[in-house]
Amino acid sequence: MSVRRVYSVVVFIVLASLDNVAIGLVPPLYSPISRSLGVGEGALGVVTAISYLVTAVAAVAWAYAGDRTDRKPVLMIGTLIWAAGTGATVWASGYWGFLAAQLLAAVGLGAVGSVGFSVVSDLISPRRRGLVMSLWGLSQGVGTLAGVLVASQLGGADWRTPFYVLAGLGVAAAIAYFTTADIRRGQSEPDLAAVFAAGEEYEHRISRADLPRIAARRTNVWLILQGLTAQAAFGSLVWLPRLFQGRAEAQGYDERTAIEIGGLLTTLFQLGGVLSIVGGLIGDRLQRRDPGGRAKVAAIGILAGVPLYVLLFFAPLHLPAPETATGPAAALVLRSLFTTPSLLPAFLLALVALALTSANSPNWFALIADVNPPEHRGTVYSLGNLVNGVGRAAGNGLVGAVFAALARSFPPPVNLAVGLAAFQVFFVPTGIMYWRASRTAPRDIEDVRALMRARAAAEITGSPSGRISPSRTPGGGSAA
Repeated sequence: MSVRRVYSVVVFIVLASLDNVAIGLVPPLYSPISRSLGVGEGALGVVTAISYLVTAVAAVAWAYAGDRTDRKPVLMIGTLIWAAGTGATVWASGYWGFLAAQLLAAVGLGAVGSVGFSVVSDLISPRRRGLVMSLWGLSQGVGTLAGVLVASQLGGADWRTPFYVLAGLGVAAAIAYFTTADIRRGQSEPDLAAVFAAGEEYEHRISRADLPRIAARRTNVWLILQGLTAQAAFGSLVWLPRLFQGRAEAQGYDERTAIEIGGLLTTLFQLGGVLSIVGGLIGDRLQRRDPGGRAKVAAIGILAGVPLYVLLFFAPLHLPAPETATGPAAALVLRSLFTTPSLLPAFLLALVALALTSANSPNWFALIADVNPPEHRGTVYSLGNLVNGVGRAAGNGLVGAVFAALARSFPPPVNLAVGLAAFQVFFVPTGIMYWRASRTAPRDIEDVRALMRARAAAEITGSPSGRISPSRTPGGGSAA
């Protein structure tokens, strides 16, 4: 891989994390924002849920546009839109203005993941797809954690400060897209190598006639549907900082310090997501021997992580008494990790749980690229993201109501722990759907490779203009 391509991969991965920083800003600041706007925290949970849904719906339109046109301008426009929405959030004087600004940001956020995924999948060969997609997924997880960290550390005194910072970074990100290489669609596919070696281009673009073919690919069905249940569980986890904040407040810490502690503990406990790289590597290795290997790795990881999450939510997290705690919250948390017996086991539980469930992400990304031709990938990814958004919005919205109902029987923050544990049951059908995908993926992968080989042969020998007319497209694809 050339230096320019490596640089482009790094830029897209880093910039993709910023959209998740934006997504992660609001939940850690629910209490000060709700007080500032004069609404309950549940109302802000609704904003977060609707934002997830709007981002997912917008991503379908952005992805379809990206699969038909030049992708770089689409990414730049989307990035500027979410930066504008994030900046407008700081001027919101009431709930409806806050909601409108967040929804504007959500529209722009839809472009980054879906179109960026299409570009990155064209930069990486199938042999290393799991590894690079683990970095892509990791960047999004790191972005979410960075959002929690930035919000909790910069927003304790004034909740608007993190939004100022992120809006500026969004503008810088849009400018950075100028420096990346121009990525040709399908350029990393071995079955299309002869096309590019002959100086031709892969000219196929998605059309509406392709949508039934996308739906008929059975692995796509399982990969898309699993997000409904998986994200219901993952969506509930945005309340994890609130659980840890409640634990700290129950031990006598004031709200500002408790917010900082909650954000730091969440960031620390979710470091296991870094091990998604291992899941991607294992998926790459197993996929070379078993075409259903990536889906099997994801299924096992998801199911094995459930009991560890449940243990984490109920693990005791004893902190030093507030009157004896000295120094900033970051120093307190890090020092307590080694001096307070309850924190280290909880950290290890979180590390392993996140490592297992994070195997889902890189293998999901890689499978979408494996079972779809280049001109379909952004759209399929966005459809999966749409279902993910519905699941995450449902999880995030419903869990608030569940917490309120549980508060009648369990005092805070025990009600949060019980509710979060209950939502982990949604991971079970997710694991089952991945297992089903492992049975259908081998045939779908071979069908797509055969289609690309046939198109490559026709591109080189059959069309003087370097294009294939729809009537001559092998495998029923459209060249529109």
